[in-house]
Amino acid sequence: MTPTKTIINKALSLKPAERFIVIEALVKSLDSPDKAIEKVWAVEAEKRLKAYKAGKLKTVSFEEMFQAHS
Repeated sequence: MTPTKTIINKALSLKPAERFIVIEALVKSLDSPDKAIEKVWAVEAEKRLKAYKAGKLKTVSFEEMFQAHS
């Protein structure tokens, strides 16, 4: 049996309340922000804001955006 299947089987053998605790911990671990990614996005947002204020960024209305992506 592979290590992954062993872990899954162990989790499935837990009582429902224990499984809930495991699920809750896994979900929370996925929701934690990655500091490196947050920093990259902050820099990108600043660049875009600066370009917008300088008139160098083309904007699209809310309606146009949803028409193009529906």
